Amino acid sequence: MNDNISRLLAQMSDLENELASALHQQETKMFFEINGKRVVFERTVKDAHRKLKSGLFHWLVTYRPQNLLTGPVIYAMIIPLLFFDLCITVYQASCFPIYGISTVRRSDYIVIDRQHLGYLNIIEKFHCTYCAYGTGLIAYIAEIIARTEQYFCPIKHARKMIGTHARYQHFLEYGEADDYETKLEAYRVALGRAQ
Repeated sequence: MNDNISRLLAQMSDLENELASALHQQETKMFFEINGKRVVFERTVKDAHRKLKSGLFHWLVTYRPQNLLTGPVIYAMIIPLLFFDLCITVYQASCFPIYGISTVRRSDYIVIDRQHLGYLNIIEKFHCTYCAYGTGLIAYIAEIIARTEQYFCPIKHARKMIGTHARYQHFLEYGEADDYETKLEAYRVALGRAQ
């Protein structure tokens, strides 16, 4: 990787950290704090949320009928999601220690906290829990597979890809054969410290 690309990647990382800090500052202005895994709102915000909550009957009457009709199809996806969750967790638990790869913590990716929002009714909270699980699981799986790819084949593709993982930008260039085995070993060693 040339110096210009390394410099740009470092700048991107700095900007991502700055964005995370700015987002955190915005969150603190939203009048809530996080105590362990619990989100606690100020009393005035909780009261305002309760007033905005749509009653269950009103919600059912005004809800889009196409959403109700497709609900069974959407929620049937829980079966493959749970299956993938089980498979990837077993894979990571059995193979990562052998490879010397640090494990991915599910709780860093699957965050279920929208049930603390007082303006959501029980069905909306259920929807949010399902979506948080699904999107978090996909991110969890993606990180496990990204670490696996870094271990076995940290080489970029010749063609441009949409939606690459964060590790991909640091992979070897396509066709960069000089000292490949040594570089591959360095990638593998780095995975023992991966966070």
